[in-house]
Amino acid sequence: MTDRRPGIVHLGVGAFARAHLAWYTAHADGEPWGITAFTGRSPDTADALNAQGCRYTLVTRAADGDVAEVVDTIAAAHPGSDDTAWRHVVASPETTIVTLTVTEQGYRSGSDVPARLVAGLDARRAAGGGRIALMSLDNLTHNGDVLREAVLDAVGDEGLGAWIESNVAFPSSMVDRITPATTDADLRDLAGLSGALDGDRVPVVTEPFAEWVLEDAFDGIDRPAWETAGVRLVDDVTPYEQRKLWLLNGSHSLLAYLGLQLGHETVASAMDDPVCRAAVDQLWDDAARELPLPADEVTAARDALVDRFRNPRIRHTLRQIASGGSQKLPVRVVDLVRHRLDRSPSDGIGPGAATALAAWWLHCTDQPEFVDDAGAPGPDSDVHDVLRVIAPDLDTTRVVAAITAAADRIRAARAAAGTTPARTGADEGVPA
Repeated sequence: MTDRRPGIVHLGVGAFARAHLAWYTAHADGEPWGITAFTGRSPDTADALNAQGCRYTLVTRAADGDVAEVVDTIAAAHPGSDDTAWRHVVASPETTIVTLTVTEQGYRSGSDVPARLVAGLDARRAAGGGRIALMSLDNLTHNGDVLREAVLDAVGDEGLGAWIESNVAFPSSMVDRITPATTDADLRDLAGLSGALDGDRVPVVTEPFAEWVLEDAFDGIDRPAWETAGVRLVDDVTPYEQRKLWLLNGSHSLLAYLGLQLGHETVASAMDDPVCRAAVDQLWDDAARELPLPADEVTAARDALVDRFRNPRIRHTLRQIASGGSQKLPVRVVDLVRHRLDRSPSDGIGPGAATALAAWWLHCTDQPEFVDDAGAPGPDSDVHDVLRVIAPDLDTTRVVAAITAAADRIRAARAAAGTTPARTGADEGVPA
């Protein structure tokens, strides 16, 4: 265990949280802050971390080699089922920050995440724990507002609701760092890597790139000096959220569905395919027209993504990225389409977005054994069924024609390459 101040509570600790939140916190200047970590449903990560003093190795994997460092930011780890510990640490006056990585589904109706947060906040109110910030680190536009709404909707006590309104801040954030799942080969290679924790069973592998844009809305709430570690504090996170969702996440989904159709298994492999790369560039062109950021910043982001996606040593599998399309595509692609149509209805859907939606349609119909998404349309679905799931308002003659034409182009590219949709390959990687 560490002697850091346990001022942060994190729900949903996994590889990404340990490569991002924990890494930034470890590198921040000033008072050393620690994280009390809670898993999602499985206790395995908490058990493994506790067995090695909550320390672990972070392997930064560049194209030219690996660099290892030991991260000691986690002060304690608990299974998500430990409700007593959860209420205790959220109520503690030492805790001023609660962060979450629970995926988009954690904020939807039926999730138990908001109820757990409300239980912790109720305990804090009873203990007089003071003001606190709740921060989503998930890929959602306006994720602070989404989190606030989810929490307040779960409150059944009018007095508690008023206390939350007065005492809880919900800063929005944009986070980015590709973090594939650790493989058996990674574990074997760790023994010969300088700087690694001896005998580490839960190391994390990540890319060199990292970014965190955070809304400066803490209103006097104590927090680590994250800006000294490279975090960008801004008044409005929205443009950066959109840049990440439309450029990185949108193209990830496009590469996943289109790449699997063309027989690829990884992002790097798909990015080297001229058909996939051209579609990605089209989607990025679509996004560049809508992003409220300087053109040179958008260009720099695109150039960085090309290098990141083509890193041959980051095995980021398409099957893992492809999961949950019915939740991901509305914010990654459909939102971009709506901005485009609001600006200029005569522009139509845009070729990159049409290809992304067509590729998902073919993924659902041609590769049903790969579909990990309870909300996806079935294998006999047509384009109207697809739009009914993710964007019923876009079910127009023009949009349907664009998606149908894009699907025909994908089938033609598949035939020209002599490939069939990929049906093998390990399911590794990290959701993106």
